[in-house]
Amino acid sequence: MQRWRGLEDIPEGWGRSVVTIGSYDGVHRGHQLIIGKAVQRARELQVPAVAVTFDPHPSEVVRAGSHPPLLAPHHRRAELMGELGVDAVLVLPFTAEFSQLSPADFVVKVLVDKLHARSVVEGPNFRFGHKAKGTVASLAELGETYDYEVIVVDLFERDRSGEAFSSTMARRLVGEGDVRGAAEVLGRPHRVEGIVVRGAQRGRDLGYPTANLDTLPHTAVPADGVYAGWLTVEGEAMPAAISVGTNPQFEGTERTVEAYAIDRVDLDLYGMHVGVDFLDYIRGQERFDTLDALTARMAQDVDEARATVAAADGN
Repeated sequence: MQRWRGLEDIPEGWGRSVVTIGSYDGVHRGHQLIIGKAVQRARELQVPAVAVTFDPHPSEVVRAGSHPPLLAPHHRRAELMGELGVDAVLVLPFTAEFSQLSPADFVVKVLVDKLHARSVVEGPNFRFGHKAKGTVASLAELGETYDYEVIVVDLFERDRSGEAFSSTMARRLVGEGDVRGAAEVLGRPHRVEGIVVRGAQRGRDLGYPTANLDTLPHTAVPADGVYAGWLTVEGEAMPAAISVGTNPQFEGTERTVEAYAIDRVDLDLYGMHVGVDFLDYIRGQERFDTLDALTARMAQDVDEARATVAAADGN
C-alpha cells in the first residue's frame, strides 16, 4: 500500500481511481462499510482505491483548541485501511489556507487534478469545503461536470439503540471506561500507543513490572481504572493487566497508562513503541490502607485479567 503526505506526493501519471474521503478516526465499523464499498468498486473498475484523510483534525484548524481525542494515529489508520484492501492513503495537511477552499475548488484540486476520480464513495453525512458547505448532493452535481460517480453508503446502526456508529460514540465510550462498548463500535479493542519510558518503578518493586507509556498527543485514553487486555510489542500480543490513572496510592498527580505483561518479568521495553489494547474493565482506581492490601488486590486484578484474556482468546 502506498502512503502519501500532501498532493505533491502523488506519483506523476497517476491514473483514475476510486476515492473515499474523511477523518476516518478509529476506522470503526461504519467506516469499514464505506471503505469496503470503495475497495469493491475499485476492483470492479480495475483501478486503485484511495483513502483521503487529514492532519491535523480539521476542527483544530477551524476552532483552535477543539482537537478531539484520537482513537487511532495516522499510521494505525493506514494499517487498518490497508487490511481492508485500500491501495493508497493520502494524508492532506489541513491548514487555514486549505480550509478556505470552496467545495468546487476542493473537488478540482484533489479529486480531479490529482486523483482523477472515477468514483467517490461516502457516507450520507459527508461534508467538505469551506465551512463544510459541500454535501453528497453537491458532490454528485460536480461529478456530472467532472465525470465521476458518487456512491452513498448508509452508516452501520447499533442493534440496541439504532444510533449510527461514529467516532464520537467510540470516544464517549472510551472516555467512560466502557471499552467493551467501544470495541463493538470499532470492531476490535481500542488501542493506545506510545513509547515506553521509565516511571517510578514501583510496579517492579511490588512484583508487577509495568510498561509506562508516553502516549501520543491527543490520544483517547480510557477512564481511570484497571483493565484486561494485551500489550503488543513488535507484533507479539501478550496478555496484560492495564492501569490508567494518577496512582493515588503514592500521591501521584500525572495521569499514566501502564501495562503489566502477565507472567513476563523478563522484558526490557524501554524506548520501544508499543500498543495497549483494552479488552474489558475490571475496577476503578482505588487507594488502599496498606501496601499489603494493594498487592493483594493487584494479584486479584492479574488473575481476573488473565481469565478475561484467556476467555477472549478461546472465543
